[in-house]
Amino acid sequence: MTIRPLLATVAILAALVLAACGDDDESSGTVDEPAAEVGQSETTTATTTEASSEDKKAGGGDSKGESAPGTEIVASESQYGSILFDSDEQAIYLFDKEASETSECYGACAEAWPPVLSDGKPLAGDGVEAKLLGTTERDDGSIQVTYAGHPLYYYAHEGPGQVLCHNVAEFGGLWLVVEPSGEAVS
Repeated sequence: MTIRPLLATVAILAALVLAACGDDDESSGTVDEPAAEVGQSETTTATTTEASSEDKKAGGGDSKGESAPGTEIVASESQYGSILFDSDEQAIYLFDKEASETSECYGACAEAWPPVLSDGKPLAGDGVEAKLLGTTERDDGSIQVTYAGHPLYYYAHEGPGQVLCHNVAEFGGLWLVVEPSGEAVS
């Protein structure tokens, strides 16, 4: 008798993990690996990374008019090997549909996959090659971080240290985590 409730719980959790990346319009999400957290993060509730991006934008310089520090990009270990994160341990993705530094992710796409924004020049943290970092201007004038020519994104429903949506098909392309070399994890 105790097996039945356990199986039901496992089935519900599996459905939630799969639905986490595939609840947006135009989605057909699949996840290659089970959801896992990176590092020591014990966050169990997903937070939107838009708030993290907004917090970074609001940080700004001092009253002397100095420019704001840029978003720091770091490499950290995950279930996919070493991949890019921001300094708040938010996993970073690229959208394989994009063939240039110009973003094609707006509207519902940008709500599900917020761009990695920076007020200043992005900073290369541990394991990241500074020469691969760049920026591109979005339609609204905000500055999006690029790496090896790819605009970078977060997944809105991941908490720090989580990598839930690698190799997910949404909005006409695949969302893939990024190696420090700039290549998408295959």
